[in-house]
Amino acid sequence: MPASPGASTSNPVEHEIVVSVPATTVYRLVSTVANWPRIFPSVVHVERVEPLTRGERIQVWEVVDGESRIWTSTRTFDPYGLRIDFQDEQPGLSGAPLEGSWIIESRSATESGVRLRRWGRGTGDAAGEADRRCRSELAALKSQLESAHAASELTFSFTDTVQIDGAAKDVYDFINDAQRWQERLPHVARVRLAEELPGLQTLEMDTKAADGSTHTTTSYRVAFEPRRIAYRQFTLPALMTLHTGIWTFKDHGAGTAASSQHTVVLNTDNIVGVLGPDADVAQARDYVRTALSTNSTATLRLAKEYAERRRG
Repeated sequence: MPASPGASTSNPVEHEIVVSVPATTVYRLVSTVANWPRIFPSVVHVERVEPLTRGERIQVWEVVDGESRIWTSTRTFDPYGLRIDFQDEQPGLSGAPLEGSWIIESRSATESGVRLRRWGRGTGDAAGEADRRCRSELAALKSQLESAHAASELTFSFTDTVQIDGAAKDVYDFINDAQRWQERLPHVARVRLAEELPGLQTLEMDTKAADGSTHTTTSYRVAFEPRRIAYRQFTLPALMTLHTGIWTFKDHGAGTAASSQHTVVLNTDNIVGVLGPDADVAQARDYVRTALSTNSTATLRLAKEYAERRRG
């Protein structure tokens, strides 16, 4: 219930959903931050900043209603009680609750209740907005948890790696300098790069496919100079419901190992429309992997040429 104007939300506010996913699976999905881009629609990337005795401190990059946010949270785990307590150090929404708990309860072998309990310092309209956002987040979480559970066989990851006789910093610069991809990458027809917050970038591209068609995609990227760039694609091609990735650049004695890692969830609803009436999941997987791998490998090879020229 929203607080009355001017009232403090010192008492806990609690909301609950019922999901068609086993309780232990819900706990695993929520407790493992690598899963967050799959189950929280606004999350771009999550980093584990510091391990704690019974938990961890994490940093989260997200985009909500077009607004970029970066915030840090401390989490404590109770795997036996299926409970996660958290305290946000910088809440993403002004006046939003600062502390809370995820509590998962088994309803049956295939169904569980998920409670989100929060305490906060918000007042008046800010507290009401926090309450409304909490309800909206839980409704989205229900959909995403059930989709992630059902689509486990549709989820796959792969990595392409190119060895480069050059410095990792130069390879990083080539990938980070995405505003120059239109002139550097043959498969990019148009690009727009913006950085609303330090290290959190918006990347919009028109990409040319092998069949001559052009696809517009929007991604958000988190840059960790000079070693990694993580991203989540928000505007997706028809055959994917999720696409996240990480570019990594590792120095070694002979140069740099540059890799592009992709995680994908297939959209089965569009397989026939894109690939024809006889196409199946295996063909869709091969098609998506080939398309992504072709583009990322081509990008890495051009980065290789750039870095090796820089080394001279």
